Amino acid sequence: MAPSLTTKPHAILVPWPAQGHVNPDKRLADLLHSRGFYITFVHTMFNYNRLIRSNGPDSVKVKGLPDFRFETVPDGTPPPSNPDATQDVPLVCDSLRKNCLAPFKELLDVRLNNNASPPDLPHVSCIIADGVMNFAIRATEALGVPRVALFTSSAFSFIGYLHYPELIKRGIFPFKS
Repeated sequence: MAPSLTTKPHAILVPWPAQGHVNPDKRLADLLHSRGFYITFVHTMFNYNRLIRSNGPDSVKVKGLPDFRFETVPDGTPPPSNPDATQDVPLVCDSLRKNCLAPFKELLDVRLNNNASPPDLPHVSCIIADGVMNFAIRATEALGVPRVALFTSSAFSFIGYLHYPELIKRGIFPFKS
């Protein structure tokens, strides 16, 4: 007998809004789902709207399944003149850092983890957030659930991130000319 939806572990995945981050997170979500997890995949509104335009509003990639759903949080950036263009990366980084904690906590508190959520929705078991989505990691502290920071970059890039402060201290970054 299959477990009811309310007894399944519930993982929330929060990728950084770029294809090289969304795709690996989606693959991980698919693997967890195949192992019995209830999945909530959180997109920024900008990325979710692009997904709708490219796949259609009735696509499984947009609507999800009974135990694999998509949610959105605003990224806080103004609408671009071309909705299919890549967003300004520094602007998105700054905006996510400044504007996403409150909407994400509201998503967790109101729609996913209380009595107002659908009756078959299991409580959140863990949050798997892209390593640069600090607001999601901070929100887990308030919720008290396990968290994982997922880095989708290469190991070499990850080492660069770790040593970046030292490279600045030594005057190697930023490059002089």
